[in-house]
Amino acid sequence: MSNRTSVGRVVIVGLGPGPRNTVTEATLHAIASIPHQFVRTRKHPTADLLPTAHSFDHLYESLPTFDDVYSAITETLIAAANEHGEVLYAVPGSPLLLETSVSQLRTDTRIEVQVLPAMSFLDLAWEALGIDPVNAGVRLIDGHRFAAEAANERGPLLVAQVHADWVLSDVKLSFDDAVGDEPVVLLHHLGLPDQRVEHTTWQELDRVLPADHLTTLYIPQLAQPIAGEMVKLHQLARTLREQCPWDIEQTHQSLIKHLLEETYEVVDAINELDPENPTTDDALIEELGDLLYQVEFHATIAEQEGRFTLADVARSIHDKLVRRHPHVFGDVVADSANDVVSTWDEVKRQERLSNDAKSDSVFSGVAKAAPSLSYATKLQKRAADIGFDWPNADGAFDKIREESAEIRDAISQQADPEAVRMELGDLLFSVVNLSRHLGHDAETALRVASDKFRARFEHVEALARERNIDLHAVDLATLDALWDEAKAQK
Repeated sequence: MSNRTSVGRVVIVGLGPGPRNTVTEATLHAIASIPHQFVRTRKHPTADLLPTAHSFDHLYESLPTFDDVYSAITETLIAAANEHGEVLYAVPGSPLLLETSVSQLRTDTRIEVQVLPAMSFLDLAWEALGIDPVNAGVRLIDGHRFAAEAANERGPLLVAQVHADWVLSDVKLSFDDAVGDEPVVLLHHLGLPDQRVEHTTWQELDRVLPADHLTTLYIPQLAQPIAGEMVKLHQLARTLREQCPWDIEQTHQSLIKHLLEETYEVVDAINELDPENPTTDDALIEELGDLLYQVEFHATIAEQEGRFTLADVARSIHDKLVRRHPHVFGDVVADSANDVVSTWDEVKRQERLSNDAKSDSVFSGVAKAAPSLSYATKLQKRAADIGFDWPNADGAFDKIREESAEIRDAISQQADPEAVRMELGDLLFSVVNLSRHLGHDAETALRVASDKFRARFEHVEALARERNIDLHAVDLATLDALWDEAKAQK
């Protein structure tokens, strides 16, 4: 007599690609004969064949990852099979194609599994495309793993699991060599009354229709993608936004300070580059990565809000750069860097006129949040573009003397702090104007002066340490003497 404990049995059926006439007789018979029924999702046209079946749709909302969902499905089915002896598990399409939960069940030794073959979306796809997949050499790829699976592939490719616009955007970002006019075909709701077969381009593939679980992408020809790392970064950002308490709480506004900090750290890393020492690149790589993640973070927040995606960001800067380089992509001639700057400024001016119909201000597009020196320089330059400027640096010098006198008067008359602050701002604005007329960037000039001050004062500190002088305890005369000594040496 055998001591073997009997195990439960899971009969797995496929609900076909969508049309009712694609559901097999074997599947219909199993549905009619097995009372304990489960369906992976009710978001499928023929899921109503199992009106009383238990659905796993709630797991997609409550669990953080697909892996967690499939593990939970597997454990539930095993427990039910061992309790009832036999259960039915229905999945969209064919159970043998892109069904992770089915793969897990088939390798689990705690149950017996019977899989009834079913029709998949592939037959409808080949019919809609009018191709023989074997003769054409089509490779089937999972959209969630496109960057990795499409590496070194040139097509043709049929991309499944593109069930949302963000998946299509990820696919598009993976193909860094795309020009934009490469032909692709979107297959949507094949065999159903609202079937769509959209012939479009790589540039438009995530904008043609609202993708869902009955959407597939066909790519006739593809160059080798080189942006797989970008897709991995995007997937990481999405995971952190879904699972990390800190990331979840962030907004565009809360990230501003981090964006600025990372930008400044990139500048520091650039200034520390040594042409003779390649290892100094490591710091720049790290800081550029931190800055890139800030861009990715903002795009992910917007994507979750349904506003825009990283693909939109990449498309925007691509198109803008093409517009602003008519000497490269058009018939404008530019023989020098100065010619390029002039062309760039004219294109920007035309963009302001066309994009800002409600305002013809020369200052349209100048960022108010820019550092104050940069902000002042840009305002002055915009005004100078229409002739509101001193003819040379002499006027700027005179204005500095005028503003210096006014701030002295304000202080001597014990004006209120707000008036003094305004006069101080006018003086600084005049200094920026002089800097611009002399052909120097005020931000850079002040930074160089600040760095020089820092280096000299750090030398003062070194001298004080050598002589056991407490800088916090000495008088100004001693500090001045140390400063003069440091100045002479630095």
